[in-house]
Amino acid sequence: MEQTQSKTIPPRAPNVVMTLARLGSFHQSRLSFMRILLRRMEAEQWTFERPVFDIDAQGMGRAVYTAHGPERSYSLVAFANDLPPEKRSDRVIATEWDATFTLFDGIPTPADLDRLQDNVPQQEAGRVTESELSISRANRSVRLWDYVVGKLAAGEQPDRTTVEKVGYLMRTTAVYGSGKFGAADREDTAERPEFQAPFQIEMLSVYLTRAFVMDLVEHMARMRAPDTAVPLDPDLRRRFGIGNSTGLGMAPFLLTHPALLNNWIAAREEALARIRSLPAAHMSEVDIFRNFALRARLHMQDWYSEHPVQIARIDALRADTARLLAHLDTAELSADHPWNRLWLWAEDALSLEGQELLASLLMEPYPHLVDGLSACMAADEAATWRIDGAMSTDRLRTLTRDIYRWALDTDWTAPEAQARVWYTSEEKLEPRLGDRHTDPVEPYEQPLCPGRDAARMYGDLTATGETTVAGFLMRHPEHRHIVRRAQIAARLPYAEIRDNTIAATVLPIDMLRMKLAFFGACHFDPRSDRWVRINMYQHAPFPHELGARSGDDWAYPFLTGAAS
Repeated sequence: MEQTQSKTIPPRAPNVVMTLARLGSFHQSRLSFMRILLRRMEAEQWTFERPVFDIDAQGMGRAVYTAHGPERSYSLVAFANDLPPEKRSDRVIATEWDATFTLFDGIPTPADLDRLQDNVPQQEAGRVTESELSISRANRSVRLWDYVVGKLAAGEQPDRTTVEKVGYLMRTTAVYGSGKFGAADREDTAERPEFQAPFQIEMLSVYLTRAFVMDLVEHMARMRAPDTAVPLDPDLRRRFGIGNSTGLGMAPFLLTHPALLNNWIAAREEALARIRSLPAAHMSEVDIFRNFALRARLHMQDWYSEHPVQIARIDALRADTARLLAHLDTAELSADHPWNRLWLWAEDALSLEGQELLASLLMEPYPHLVDGLSACMAADEAATWRIDGAMSTDRLRTLTRDIYRWALDTDWTAPEAQARVWYTSEEKLEPRLGDRHTDPVEPYEQPLCPGRDAARMYGDLTATGETTVAGFLMRHPEHRHIVRRAQIAARLPYAEIRDNTIAATVLPIDMLRMKLAFFGACHFDPRSDRWVRINMYQHAPFPHELGARSGDDWAYPFLTGAAS
């Protein structure tokens, strides 16, 4: 085939990408942290064992799942509980759970297990050590747990449609790392190759948790009816992921880690730009893309929600996938920058959800262009935090107009522009979002609205006679945080959300969705505008299957009769 002359398509502009509506439309991709982890474990041929499984007929006891990498081993220590239904809660104020976990650095001794049993089930009320890398907790699904145990005990398989409407048997309500409750700090493990990509400790913990949950449900069925119980069919078993409930506590993370946010988005946008710049596509690559588009349609068909906003978005996304597949029937995808032409078509033909799904699908045929970018997704936040006091105020004015133009054009005196207040709760030290005009929380406001603060800073900046940032901040130290953010965003273009995070119309779930998509989550189900349920590792191979089944090609259901 004659090659068309190449042209370079630049990454999308921050003003396009960094709006809350678009960030809240992201989907998992080859750069999601779950897939990064499983790719590594498969490539390095990690091995797994279950040295401890001391669980009684009521589902109480402890278990250990150990993952052996090339240089180190890590052990999930699980404590199972028989929690009365009336005590089961997803809220952070809960004090008891159906199961609690810690990821141990190495292989725990019996003395370690006893120490952990005294502390991990208490979560906030307990304490762990630097030998523990994360702690977490989970509750059984009210809709599925007893149903699945009963079916298996009777020698039957659960109904597939019933399973798919929930998708998990346990739902985590928190997975804490990075020094929480005495656990190891991020700096203690950041240089280990297996943990250099973001959130790999947490993703490993959840992956092993899923294995424990599935073993536990089969174990309880056997204990109930040893003569008739059967294990789950392997294909149906893989349809269970691990659920998660995530609320406002996660949302400010994107604002407090600007360099990390930039690196995640920059890697994704660079991957998309590389693929759009390809002058031609091999037929094998086109076939892979078409196959993933078909699998994505199945994925959307299995996506359920009771939230009216999400129902409408899922309906639009299903229409988008149908429109995309119809377009692929006639589109020429071999030459003349086919993926760029497809992208330009999508900008007019598809919703934001559909466009961002297409961005993820386009990465699937091109691991050689995409996967290496995962090495660029971590960040040394401290390296970006120093303010450049020698910068001229003229330069800072220019940066502010470029980065925060939308904010300078906003009428911040309008009540709806500043309707919300981010603050920290006294009881749990958790982020909260209050109403500025009705709740007495404004004195406790956190600096989580860069746009408004940039507009305030710009007003003082235009009136100053100072010529350097240092001089300006001597007179106006209240602007230090936003000057720092502007200087970071000048170097890291995706470091700043270009939207109003305290508007009356703000949807915190958009921020949650963006972060969870990078984790690799799917089937987002908002329960309000402030918290969401998701599924993790659905369809992924279990530890004992890794290698026999792909550690990477699992994020979408397979077409009938096809499997890796």
